[in-house]
Amino acid sequence: MYQTILVTLDGTPTDRAIIEHVKQLAKLAGSRVVLLHVADGWAARTYGPDAVSPEITEDTAYLKNIRAELQAAGIPTDAELAYGNPVTEIVKGVEQKGCDLVAMSTHGHRFLADLFLGTTASRVQHSITVPVLLLKAK
Repeated sequence: MYQTILVTLDGTPTDRAIIEHVKQLAKLAGSRVVLLHVADGWAARTYGPDAVSPEITEDTAYLKNIRAELQAAGIPTDAELAYGNPVTEIVKGVEQKGCDLVAMSTHGHRFLADLFLGTTASRVQHSITVPVLLLKAK
């Protein structure tokens, strides 16, 4: 059903909800998982892959740990660290990796920011043609 699932991670506790859900889904569907975190701090936006900062070091270690967790569960998993605008990088990841499902945790509404800027999830959803699984974290 889903050969390649792109899972977006933001490095917060809300990630656990989507990780646990995708673990089960990937096992059932025999899917490969691509983990994607977009570093969007000043260094990441300014220097891209050449950025060196505590944020980049922490993000890299975080992705490595989640990748190892999924692989230990028998799920083929790749991990990508992207740099810059999250929406742009998620859309690019879907296209480059040939993903047929995007799985994201949502934080819930922050009303004014969502009203004026739109959520990352909403902007991604309107920029791609593959299904998007949104799971609201508790």
